[in-house]
Amino acid sequence: MSINWYPGHMAKTKRLIKEKISLIDIIYEVVDARIPFSSRVKDIDDYIKNKPKIIIMTKIDLCDLRETDKWVKHYQTNGIEVVKVDLKRNINIEEIIKVTNKISNQIFEKRTQKGLQKRATRALIMGAPNVGKSTLINRLAGKKVAAVGNKPGITKGLEWIRINKEIEMMDSPGILWPKIDNEQTGFNLAALSIIKEEIIPIDEVSVYILKMINKYYSRYLKERYDISEIDYENIYITFEHIGKKRGYIIKGGQIDYLKVSSSIVKDLNEGKLGVITFDRFVEGVKNEKENIFN
Repeated sequence: MSINWYPGHMAKTKRLIKEKISLIDIIYEVVDARIPFSSRVKDIDDYIKNKPKIIIMTKIDLCDLRETDKWVKHYQTNGIEVVKVDLKRNINIEEIIKVTNKISNQIFEKRTQKGLQKRATRALIMGAPNVGKSTLINRLAGKKVAAVGNKPGITKGLEWIRINKEIEMMDSPGILWPKIDNEQTGFNLAALSIIKEEIIPIDEVSVYILKMINKYYSRYLKERYDISEIDYENIYITFEHIGKKRGYIIKGGQIDYLKVSSSIVKDLNEGKLGVITFDRFVEGVKNEKENIFN
């Protein structure tokens, strides 16, 4: 599978970031804690140069911490600061400020040695669509300063936002990379609504979700749908069971399969299928891309 969903505004955003990157001190790279590899912008280092980076993992309340923490340790081992946040309950927001100040002090110490005056830290916040950037900005600022939505594409251009006296932030639209040529990454992005629903047929996405939940979190299928096992040779039996249980019936007594598919995706995103992490880290594998395919 190869996905080429790369709207013009994404290419434009990357071009603008390249042009403005000299103004930036720190990069806030926002990722979804449930897919801490798949939701990273794969070509990010090509245009942020060597700027210090903080990976901010959102939706930590919805992830399987045991699995996600393996990725946290991996990134930290490779010299990247990581902060896990729960934006709903405003947990760990101050930790971002703390880590930012630690990095900023190192930056401004060098500026002072060069005879330059201290100024506010300039951070660029970036990441894939729908990972929670706008909500994060509002939490950092302590007020609503960015539009929040549950669909990709809310922010349209680069804009400066003052977080406090010490930090100025450049917001950017959600971006991807030109070609998603790995099937699991594509399905992970579709399952968590990072790429638009029409990119991959929703029935295929819902089947993928059921397979992943069945493989790693089978108890959630029992709790949510009263399903003990899935017949992959005849997946529609599972869909019929869910449709009947949820009352998704159309004229003539037929199951509304589209509604079943949509409800599975919705249940996953809302945490009704339990706390999950779909990117699996395998110890001893050097290449990040290999980890999630083992």
